[in-house]
Amino acid sequence: MPASDGIVVDYPLSAATAERSPVMENMLARARAFAEPLIVDELLDTGENALAHADAVAAIVKKMGGSEAMQGASYLVYACSHLNRPQEVIAKVFGDNFAALAVETTKLVRVQEQARAAARAHQNEGAGAGAQTENVRKMLLAFSRDLRVVMLRLASRLQTLRYAAASKKPVPEGVARESLQVFAPLANRLGIWQVKWEIEDLSFRFLEPETYKLIARLLDEKRIERESYVEQLRSRLESELHSEGIRAVVQGRPKNIYSIVKKMRGKSLDFAQVFDILALRVVVPDVKDCYAALAWVHSHFQPIDEEFDDYIARPKPNGYQSLHTVVRALVDGQVGKPIEIQIRTEEMHDHAEHGVAAHWAYKEAGHKGYAGVWASGEYDAKIAVLRQLLAWERDLSGGLQGQGLFDDRIYVLTPDAAIVELPQGATPVDFAYTVHTTLGHRCRGARVDGAMVPLNTPLSNGQTVEVIAAKEGGPSRDWLNAELGYLASHRARAKVRAWFNAQITHETVARGREAVEKLLQREGRTAMRLEDLASQLGFKSADQLFEVVGKDEFSLRNIETLLRPPEPPANPDDGVQIKKPRASEKAGKGGVLVVGVSSLMTQLAKCCKPAPPDAIAGFVTRGHGVSVHRVDCSNFRTMASRDGERVIDVEWGATKGEAPVYAVDVAVEAADRQGLLRDISDVFAREKMNVIGVQTQSVKGTAWMTFTVEIADAARLALVLNVVTAVAGVRSARRR
Repeated sequence: MPASDGIVVDYPLSAATAERSPVMENMLARARAFAEPLIVDELLDTGENALAHADAVAAIVKKMGGSEAMQGASYLVYACSHLNRPQEVIAKVFGDNFAALAVETTKLVRVQEQARAAARAHQNEGAGAGAQTENVRKMLLAFSRDLRVVMLRLASRLQTLRYAAASKKPVPEGVARESLQVFAPLANRLGIWQVKWEIEDLSFRFLEPETYKLIARLLDEKRIERESYVEQLRSRLESELHSEGIRAVVQGRPKNIYSIVKKMRGKSLDFAQVFDILALRVVVPDVKDCYAALAWVHSHFQPIDEEFDDYIARPKPNGYQSLHTVVRALVDGQVGKPIEIQIRTEEMHDHAEHGVAAHWAYKEAGHKGYAGVWASGEYDAKIAVLRQLLAWERDLSGGLQGQGLFDDRIYVLTPDAAIVELPQGATPVDFAYTVHTTLGHRCRGARVDGAMVPLNTPLSNGQTVEVIAAKEGGPSRDWLNAELGYLASHRARAKVRAWFNAQITHETVARGREAVEKLLQREGRTAMRLEDLASQLGFKSADQLFEVVGKDEFSLRNIETLLRPPEPPANPDDGVQIKKPRASEKAGKGGVLVVGVSSLMTQLAKCCKPAPPDAIAGFVTRGHGVSVHRVDCSNFRTMASRDGERVIDVEWGATKGEAPVYAVDVAVEAADRQGLLRDISDVFAREKMNVIGVQTQSVKGTAWMTFTVEIADAARLALVLNVVTAVAGVRSARRR
């Protein structure tokens, strides 16, 4: 039915059709007959008739080495948009393989059209357009699990350029640039040089028409003279190689305008200095004949040494093999212009003309193989295909290994048709975080191709994703649960964790700020700037001070010490005498003696909680006697560096009767699990250590616990901590 009628055809699926297995015979005629009523009156965006375009694509596919069945697939692609259920209908008539091929190719065409439209909308952004072109190239590769998709797109793009040139219609710059930067390099990687050269020349003709015309005119000006010269050399070379027993076919090589321009620009050459304007190709039966022909050429012509390349011994990455040499020949007694001569076998020439396309017959029969398409046992042919596509993949990723675009990347679209690269298995939440971190935090729903989907739905190549976001809010903790499948991207997962960590830090800072401000109120110093207070205490900002106070890692007594003015030093003339302690003198609070002084009040510092036999030191406070710290206490080191004159020597005193106990803090880090707190508490109970306080916090599956225990001897505590470390899941247990 004509497309212009605006009717979408839905073929009825009869029982007979459903039971009939796909038949590959007469595929070309059957496919054309199937598509003709749908597309005969349809015009493509270029103005070309859709059926005529499909006919031309089928002819190009045939020339590239495609089978009759593959040529028939050229028509099925253009029929898809006219079917309600294209995958199902085409599968019933032609089989699942060709249904998948037609649908995937149609989807890729749509994606490329959207991407070009987006690039036009942002054409003034410069770098953004270049990035978009690169993403189009990556997306083409992502769709290329089936090599046939690549071949059909190459053939279709070549026909589009041919039609524009023949009808003298302009080609949009985006199409021409995409052809030059995406399709031509892909054809090169696959070794399909005839297609590569023609796409390059036609694209260049539309992108730089004046330069193209100039080179074409220069080539044409002495065309008759040049062709006469080349024909003399061709005839002489072929006849003399035959006389040497070398069965050679010698022919002129086609001129590629774009390659001439690239060489002129790359080497800063004039047109006359480009050697391969004149070129011959020698095709011989086997490799030994290649080198025999080369030896004859170099012995009868004058070679230019720096222009010799042996691509037989060292093939190009895409498998190309040939001998290249540039020589000067004597014609009519005079040294002629340089001419390039390529020497190769018939097999090398076939590969040079058709590349991996020459091997794709392995896809047309046999059991399911590479990427779900039919394959016979031609292992080497499949490897040749994969190597070239993977090599092209490495070109895109800057030569980096291990970045498989086939296996771990997908490409989806924003509603504005910008292409977004995601890891395989990515969800709408991954998409939101890739577009913008804030969008990810506020993501509450998503539409994929216009339909609402759950946020943990895996995305596929070519889908259009729209995020529904709240005006404010944050992520869900469920997103970090790997079993629920909300996030596949490590980067997105890190952003969610960072958000929750920031919330914890915010709460800690708020708690510390409240404690500091209450202290300032008690001390009557509310006018003091918090930033100045933090600076005097050695912190870079007030928030840093609040954070350590909120974590109980910095004692408020340090702030009290700073705020209270120093007491005047004692005057020796006041008659105050400091008594030496006697051996029988009672120790101060906690069993501590102040060396050289008696009757001074002492208190154990809460920041480090010393206990025998810790090395200790005293610090004279204002109004609270001597504060006793462990010598490795960070707070003590800070105060000692600031007020060293107030540090005094203290020691553990002898005690009578029952030994005193000391409260110390023990920090435990462990993998969180049910029963963990009970198991650790049991250890302390068995070791007869009284637990007088417990604080626990679990973050990202890790439990942080602080136990306050009473001990008489710190040395025994170290032994108990070794037992705690042996508890299942415990990573470390240490005294704070």
